[in-house]
Amino acid sequence: MGMAGSDLITRARRAAGLSQAELARRAGTSRTTLSAYEHRRKSPSLDTLDRLLAAAGYELAAHPVIRFSTIPGPRGRSVVVPDRLPRLEVEVALAAVVLPVTLNWSDYGRVYRLANRSDRARLYETVLLEGTAADVVRYIDGVLLVDLWQDLVLPAWVRSAWTPVIDAVGAASPIEATGLVS
Repeated sequence: MGMAGSDLITRARRAAGLSQAELARRAGTSRTTLSAYEHRRKSPSLDTLDRLLAAAGYELAAHPVIRFSTIPGPRGRSVVVPDRLPRLEVEVALAAVVLPVTLNWSDYGRVYRLANRSDRARLYETVLLEGTAADVVRYIDGVLLVDLWQDLVLPAWVRSAWTPVIDAVGAASPIEATGLVS
């Protein structure tokens, strides 16, 4: 587990507002053992890490890695395109956002209310055209992007670069809703 395990335990404990003694009590371990995990003197097993995080009110989860390609465009421009669409927490996907000046230099300070479809479309257009990989992961929710895709005003070369990722979502096999589809 190395750095990741000890950091996860410490961050989860502090975020939950728990002392080492309280987290240890909740998780059924000793404070000295918990301290050894947090200070990297011992490495918890995956099961132990999961138990400690759960006791702090968190869960251990695995998320797919998103890899980006840089696709060249006209006049030396390029866009970054992921191999899969990112997902955001609902609160982030529908937040009010001010883009950094590097993305929105012509209208810096504008507040985009992502719960508003029109504001979300303008922000997505800007990020798809001007954004880095970090910007895409920070601001773009894949489900909301697919929903907006036909309405976005994008240069043809940007639309062409992103279309395979969008089309891959549409080509995915349907999911049966238990009890609704036979």
